[in-house]
Amino acid sequence: MRDAPARRNPLVRKGSAPRRLLAGAVAVIAAVGVLSAPGAAHPAPARPGGCDPLVGSECLLPFPNDWYTRADRHSATGRRVAFTSAVLPANALGVPVDPTAWNRSDGFSPGQALLVQVPKVSLVRSGAAPITDLGASLAPDAPIVLLDTDTGRRWPYWAELDANATSADRQALLIHPATDFTEGQHYAVALRGLRDSSGATLAAPEAYARVAGHRLSRHDPLWARQRELAPSLAALRRAGVDTARAYLAWDFTVASGRNLTGELDRISGDAFGRLHGRAPGYHIDAVTNFTAEQDARIAREVTGTVSVPSYLSLPGGPAGSRFARDGRGRPVHLPGNTQLAQFRCEIPRSAFAHPSRPALYGHGLLGSRNEVGAGNVRAMAAEHDVTFCATDWIGMASDDVLNVIASLTNISQFPSIPDRLQQSILDMLFLGRDLVHDKGFRADKAFRTGDGRPLLDARKSLVYDGNSQGGIVGGAVVASSPDIRRGVLGVTGMNYSLLLNRSADFAQFQPILNASYPDKLRQQVVLGLLQMVWDRGETQGYAQTLARSGRAVLMHVAYGDHQVANVAADVEARTLGARVAAPTLTPGRSPDRVPYWGIRPVSLPWHGSTMVVWDSGTPSPPTTNTAPTGSGYGHDPHEDPRNSAAARTQKATFFDTGTVVDVCGGRPCTADPA
Repeated sequence: MRDAPARRNPLVRKGSAPRRLLAGAVAVIAAVGVLSAPGAAHPAPARPGGCDPLVGSECLLPFPNDWYTRADRHSATGRRVAFTSAVLPANALGVPVDPTAWNRSDGFSPGQALLVQVPKVSLVRSGAAPITDLGASLAPDAPIVLLDTDTGRRWPYWAELDANATSADRQALLIHPATDFTEGQHYAVALRGLRDSSGATLAAPEAYARVAGHRLSRHDPLWARQRELAPSLAALRRAGVDTARAYLAWDFTVASGRNLTGELDRISGDAFGRLHGRAPGYHIDAVTNFTAEQDARIAREVTGTVSVPSYLSLPGGPAGSRFARDGRGRPVHLPGNTQLAQFRCEIPRSAFAHPSRPALYGHGLLGSRNEVGAGNVRAMAAEHDVTFCATDWIGMASDDVLNVIASLTNISQFPSIPDRLQQSILDMLFLGRDLVHDKGFRADKAFRTGDGRPLLDARKSLVYDGNSQGGIVGGAVVASSPDIRRGVLGVTGMNYSLLLNRSADFAQFQPILNASYPDKLRQQVVLGLLQMVWDRGETQGYAQTLARSGRAVLMHVAYGDHQVANVAADVEARTLGARVAAPTLTPGRSPDRVPYWGIRPVSLPWHGSTMVVWDSGTPSPPTTNTAPTGSGYGHDPHEDPRNSAAARTQKATFFDTGTVVDVCGGRPCTADPA
């Protein structure tokens, strides 16, 4: 049995059908005139819900922003997002965005990059904290202040100008939280003492200067804005910020944990409740046995389907479908609607000598369950007696390529992706339950020897292992599963809006985004909007739940990864409260002033969530929001950790004991280029 091909991104393969579809889509969009110049900015009425008058360059800036929320006594935060189509960015054909999916949020994404435009600003001359010096963001005189107004705590970040901008007058200033904002909390932002390249101090926008100045009369066009912002300006002043002399200040509320995980919690609770303790229904489609000559590692492959209640609106939940919802917008199960989640399991030869550990495997970007047959997964199965089973990440699987294209053409379609992703997480949880239930797979002859002995060990708990997209989504599985206590997140990170500009994979989709939303400043707004709904289908929305849960994850990171940026893994580790295995890198290897700032180093062994960095010698990643493409960045190490026997041993020990052991001889971990 040959190794399954590497599936870093199915669109990359020359001549592949998805690649041809993508190229065709770009051509069609160009032909109908989507490649047009950006439209004029929306007008800026000084009333809540209309464009924020503080800065007039682009509606929704600054973002995120409580100006676009309303009071809601029924929400966990007391706020509710209240976008209108008029303030959201229409695509180049003028098609507006339906705000319904966004307005279900009671705040903004906890990993949201803050977006604003500051013409002529020099971050170097201003002294803003760069990605290489996160600690500078907390300096008493830092030019950018992020303040949790509920606790008075300053928040760490890094600031950068969008390196993808094509003109200085349409360049976004991006302020990234170094660790996720706390769910449900309220934050104020202040920019002060900003300078241009000559060192001259930039004057505040006229509207902000008036709002931050003397009390305005009720008849003043900016009176409502001043009233809305007054409590946050007061909080900033208490923290030592002279708001009257600042360049700009605004505030925002972070979505609550209940809002972020509530949809998946609802469908999972309902679906498992329908089981009444029984194993999920399933059907075995095929059992294939291999001789040792055919495959020295895997003895049997089992394929089939698991029956899962579907909460999608269309029978079978095809690509592009969304949740069926009740009158309050909550996902509901339509009678008779069942998802037949296809699965594939690989049973190692060792299981026929002694039963194997049951494990779920999560595939990579726009791939499929068939990646469970990849060589590194079969090696892990054989070396450590693990049976791996996988199902598709519907929403971001191979069948979803066209819907991804459609969603980048008009972001009103995008909520179908996290809706289907949540259904796929439920599919994965049901597959996991069948792996461990006494009346599930263990009772089926497909998972027994010829003389009836079980091939799955009832004494060993279910674990999760996933790589790339499987790492990015996998934290949500670990956080949500009733059966999993430990998981490995391979070459992982969060969140997608942080990753896209920094990933070599997104180059395949960038032409679609360029055609549909050609203005680079508006593209950053679009990415921020996408993240607000994407949170519900990736680890970003579940990280703080996972950190509180007592469950543990082992994060394997490839230094210099071309596809999943290391900085996204660092944000994830800080948010989870994970430790970083030390020594981490050879001294001088990292460009950071304090490598892995804010992540506590630990000498192994360590019991609990841990990040281990594997170094293949690839050059350090860019310090801008760009992908490490080109010959100067060398070999892509994305697949190297999973192909390391030492890394696989570390994973297996973690599965068995919850302890991360040293497999690198007290030195920084290295992995041979695959």
